[in-house]
Amino acid sequence: MRFRTEQRYPAPLDEVLALYTDPDFYPTLVGLPKISTPEVVDCDRAGDTVRLRLRQRYTGDLPSAALTIIDPDKLSWVEQVEFDLLQAVATTVLVPDHYGDRFSCSGRYRFTSHAGVTVRELSGEVKVRVLLVGGKVEGALVSGLREHGEAEAAHAAARLRPA
Repeated sequence: MRFRTEQRYPAPLDEVLALYTDPDFYPTLVGLPKISTPEVVDCDRAGDTVRLRLRQRYTGDLPSAALTIIDPDKLSWVEQVEFDLLQAVATTVLVPDHYGDRFSCSGRYRFTSHAGVTVRELSGEVKVRVLLVGGKVEGALVSGLREHGEAEAAHAAARLRPA
């Protein structure tokens, strides 16, 4: 299932990129819907490239029919995000801890700015290869990603506003 999300931030592009490439930002994302607080596995900076690896778990509800095939406690992954600061883009891939043969998700963030407002657009694809319920699970995951993204953006926006 292809998806697209967009969030707006009341801050210039360089400040938004600085926040999202700061490994200290992610542990502050406590209590957001559908996805656990990210645990920073590692962060590597080389020139204008920043690579982050974040361990997360899906905490939202799944369709009841899927629960006979999928253990919600095993919906965890490491998100690998690579930022290209010059191009103001990032690629993301979720590497599942379990169900690697049945679950994949990847995408591309694009950051743009105009008049002091930065837009973060994510376009990606999630695939769940489970007979009969795969599409429903994809829908639940995409809905969760969207809801989580909005809550994350609100949290980030509050941190970006001048005191």
